[in-house]
Amino acid sequence: MTQISTTDNPNWWKEAIIYQVYPRSFLDTNGDGVGDLAGITEKLDYIASLGVDIVWLSPFFKSPMKDFGYDIADYCDVDPLFGTLDDFDRLIARAHSLGLKIMIDQVMSHTADTHPWFVESRKSRDNPKSDWYVWADPLPDGCPPNNWLSVFGGSAWQWDTRRKQYYMHNFLTSQPQLNFHNPDVQQAHLDAQRFWLARGVDGVRMDACVFHFHDRQLRSNPPALVRDTSTVTDVNPYGMQAHIYDKTQPENIAFLQRVRAQLDEFGAVSIGEVSSDDALAQMAEYTEGGDKLHLAYSFNLLTPQFTAAHVRKQVEDFKERVKDGWASWSVGNHDAIRVVTRWGGAPGQSATPALAKLVLAMQLSLKGTPCLYQGDELALPEADVPFELLQDPYGITFWPEFKGRDGCRTPMPWTGEAPNAGFTTGKPWLPVAAPHLAANVAQQDQDPDSMLTFQRRFIAWRKTMPQLTRGEIAFFDAPEPVLALRRKVDDADGLDEVLAAFNLSNREVQFDWPDSAGARQLEVHGLSGQAAGGKLSLPPYGAWFGSIPAGAR
Repeated sequence: MTQISTTDNPNWWKEAIIYQVYPRSFLDTNGDGVGDLAGITEKLDYIASLGVDIVWLSPFFKSPMKDFGYDIADYCDVDPLFGTLDDFDRLIARAHSLGLKIMIDQVMSHTADTHPWFVESRKSRDNPKSDWYVWADPLPDGCPPNNWLSVFGGSAWQWDTRRKQYYMHNFLTSQPQLNFHNPDVQQAHLDAQRFWLARGVDGVRMDACVFHFHDRQLRSNPPALVRDTSTVTDVNPYGMQAHIYDKTQPENIAFLQRVRAQLDEFGAVSIGEVSSDDALAQMAEYTEGGDKLHLAYSFNLLTPQFTAAHVRKQVEDFKERVKDGWASWSVGNHDAIRVVTRWGGAPGQSATPALAKLVLAMQLSLKGTPCLYQGDELALPEADVPFELLQDPYGITFWPEFKGRDGCRTPMPWTGEAPNAGFTTGKPWLPVAAPHLAANVAQQDQDPDSMLTFQRRFIAWRKTMPQLTRGEIAFFDAPEPVLALRRKVDDADGLDEVLAAFNLSNREVQFDWPDSAGARQLEVHGLSGQAAGGKLSLPPYGAWFGSIPAGAR
């Protein structure tokens, strides 16, 4: 599979495709029921066969695993559950030999409560690390210092009997918030990042990057004018506040500039997870100017809304508000209900491989760097994990209206011939979902009409279309549920303009698009839309691509 050249293209990451691996659920090689680094290395050929360029690894660092690796106890070591530093070095070497870049997850805003920094910090109010975390005295009545809430439920403050103070936590009580106003904390993170860059890491994904700093005055948040349902569900009171004091503080800009300067030393890239009341405002701040994040993505396409108007609004708003920054569009990750279920309903309704093909084609036609999630190339639906088998503390807290994130984190199905779909010889940490067995990799490998085959072909075709990797984007006013757009490379004389239309529904749609009358239809495997005389006909979850010679309009 052709890989992107980085030597003569400093903006290569704009044309790249990111593939997220959730290590716990990818492949287990030692039979303990949990995926490991050796399993990822074993399957790097498979990942390379997809045509992607960057492999994002969710956390594999030493951790008590209360939040499955997003609670780090040592930023510079591999948790024994996943292997060793030697295993990581072998993974890096194999990835690079295949032309793949490796991106690691940097969880900077908080640590595990077992991290030596916090163990020391909570001992007293005057030890060397006493100010490394966010501590506050109680109010006169013993209550927490303000009304800040945890994303995972309840107050963002936890009482500590050692210091007789509250410490802040934006997530679990076992994930204390670091105090980024302390320059030593910032330097410690830069030192840890340098450790991995020196080992050959090609990029970082910055988890919860809007949470680094807090308001020094600890002012309470006001009520939200419009309840946030993009980053949390409507059963979570977190969405009832306007989060203007507990995150997205202006001091974060200077820190991100320090991060970028270090990344530039190594030629590494960064992508930031932006979850805030106005995600586009932060995406603009954090990516513009070329001296902070390379890329940013939000939860704006990780929500249940699946309309042409919604998708178009996200892209156009980004284009309008983020002048010189760059987006990464993601429709699936380890925190969201799997896309074919979220946008198509339960299996047997609209959650079909046809929908998965349509979504991939649409996502890879938007201006920005696509970020794909493991298993979506198989059109896996959300797994139904019963309460007694749930592992996610977030889901356990908000059960039954919100079942947490386990349904998108179940093991990858590699084959139908081995126990546990070939994921492990032991008992898997989450059950292998029954509907996933028939969608296994080995089965789809042999099927010319499978989602896996389609993804490989579409990505390979996209690599031949600079209009889709770096062209400007504009939309046509098509009727719902059709998303119609054009992509054009302004700096390339003679390069055709590409038109594309996507039917986001499970019924046939026809509409008039006069420009299509002069277009040459592009044959894209598995997408069977037709154009004739300026009228487009799209089957359920169908799409059409055409090209117009440069200067014809």
